[in-house]
Amino acid sequence: MREVVMVAAAATLGNLLFGWDSSTVAGGMRYIKHEFHLETDPSLEGLIVSMSFLTGTFVTIFSGTVSDMFGRRPMLITSSLMFYLSGLIMLWAPNVPVILLSRLLSGIGIALAITITPLYISEIAPPDIRGLLNTLPQLSCSMGMFLAYLLVFTISLTELPSWRGMLAVVSVHSVVYFFLAVFYLPESPPWLVSKGRISEAKSVLQRIRRVEDVSGELALLAEGMNPGGESIIVEEYIVAPASELIANKEAGKDCIKLYGPNQGEISMIALVTGQCSMLSPDGSMFSNASSNLKDNIVNIFESMHENTSKLSSTSHMGDHDSENVHALLLPPQGSAMEKDKGNAGEIPKNMDIGGGWQLAYKSIEATNGEGGLQRVYLHADSNAVSRQGSATTSGYDLHADQGGETFQAAALVCDSILSNKDMKIKPEAIPKRTSWKDLLDPGVKRALAVGIGLQVLQQISGISGFVYYAPQILDQAGVGALLSDLGISAASSSIFVNVITTFCMLPCIGLSMSLMDITGRRSILLYTIPIIILSLMILILKDLFHLSSTLNAALTAICAIVYESIFCMGYGVIPNIICSEIFPTSVRGLCISICSLTFWISTLIITSLFPFLLQFLGITGVFGLFVVGCIASWIFIYLKVPETKGMPLEVIVEFFAIGSKPETH
Repeated sequence: MREVVMVAAAATLGNLLFGWDSSTVAGGMRYIKHEFHLETDPSLEGLIVSMSFLTGTFVTIFSGTVSDMFGRRPMLITSSLMFYLSGLIMLWAPNVPVILLSRLLSGIGIALAITITPLYISEIAPPDIRGLLNTLPQLSCSMGMFLAYLLVFTISLTELPSWRGMLAVVSVHSVVYFFLAVFYLPESPPWLVSKGRISEAKSVLQRIRRVEDVSGELALLAEGMNPGGESIIVEEYIVAPASELIANKEAGKDCIKLYGPNQGEISMIALVTGQCSMLSPDGSMFSNASSNLKDNIVNIFESMHENTSKLSSTSHMGDHDSENVHALLLPPQGSAMEKDKGNAGEIPKNMDIGGGWQLAYKSIEATNGEGGLQRVYLHADSNAVSRQGSATTSGYDLHADQGGETFQAAALVCDSILSNKDMKIKPEAIPKRTSWKDLLDPGVKRALAVGIGLQVLQQISGISGFVYYAPQILDQAGVGALLSDLGISAASSSIFVNVITTFCMLPCIGLSMSLMDITGRRSILLYTIPIIILSLMILILKDLFHLSSTLNAALTAICAIVYESIFCMGYGVIPNIICSEIFPTSVRGLCISICSLTFWISTLIITSLFPFLLQFLGITGVFGLFVVGCIASWIFIYLKVPETKGMPLEVIVEFFAIGSKPETH
């Protein structure tokens, strides 16, 4: 995994520059106001701060569509150039209009970085560590904020602090970002497949996976270009040892033959037994939740993850069962696979697609006599495995040769884009879909509702108010008095508290990284939001007691640090991760642009309204509104947001497609 981790880390340099930019601007505004006499013109001061957000909002409208047209990598290269030019102009900046130009360019760089980076990482990451890698942008951003605040604090202690130096250092880092984007980062394999560039996608996958046989993942990416459809069904399988079924002559033409570690032998055979347990007898979506208020999609995803915590105590697998089996449909003509062995688009041999999922194919008979292929996303049933099967650290093992036992498996089955004639991935067979039309698909609309809802509620929970007005909040609480005895000015004191806050974010994000692919995104959100609510409630209730100025300032600082650190651990990073996972490849860039646009607009509204809310409601009333936003967020996540850990992107999209179909009774 080393290569893909290094590529993902290099891609997050844009997020580091975003964190660096926001912190240096927050620290340098005090000196900009003084030099250009902006104390009497707060509107111009606000324009300087918000210019990057205004620009980012506009750029985000087009960034996803442009990335779908020209690729993810060119967008990252453009982002690095914008940061570089922004820093150079700020170093020279003789007046406010030039400062605004610099902020406009940085806004372009920021918008491209925070929109494209999660998308890019999701498309290169294997399912088992996708959550961990997609937490890197938040870690990188927080690291940038921490290092920038250290620089700003150090410069603030000098006799003549240079705000131009503070804001121009970003150019140095952007040079590194540019060279990595140009000479090291590969293009996203899903995007290459969407353009029919199969050979290039194969080369990139071989590089970042460090394995020669990537045929299974290549086939998965091609299949992902045509998700859902009217023919998608959910089936239930019995998986049994091949020797047992063949001896009893029970293996017919409707079975799927699974190769074991030795590719020359058929190890297991999967037989269709009927309708999957995820569907109720009347054909409607099955709900295993205690409340019927949960969305069908949430229930379906939960059915794939349930009892995972019990597997370690109930599994009796041996040490030799730690490797997943490779699943493959035996071709109707034995020589078909050998003829095309060197072709980049050959029928896959390695069918492990991550997270315990296997990709298989089966033939179907058509009325015209030509027939066709269906793709089968096969996953061992968690209940069956917890009773008698086996589990791996990354999912459920379909190779149940221990003890010769049989077990159940669930599968999503739908039409394949591969040809039944030669079973090859052909560039001309990959659908060229119209992006805007695809937004009307039921699965895409349901995914957009989840993504937009998370972005709006994230901002209503108050993070923008804390990030951009934390110095004002801390000043009102008298935090500067805590450090006055040490000879530190009030300006430096507020910056120093931000240094501590950003430092505390780092271990929290590290904990989030370690849990993201174990407990899952949804669970982290449901457990961290109550801590955020508690910290806000303390900030509200402390005013009911007559506290000393020192205790009041200390309590405010602690609650602010806890709020921002826990927020970054969960709500700060997970909405972008989920948004990068739930959309089809054909509209992924466009949909992420819509979600990012929602984020920018929500941020603009909250940051613009915060001073007025602070004036009319007071700090206690504003915190009360944030509490309401956090409670609404928890309810929305519990009812509407599914758990996506460890699942291939294409399988997630298929689940959204089937979960969005109307119920039948």
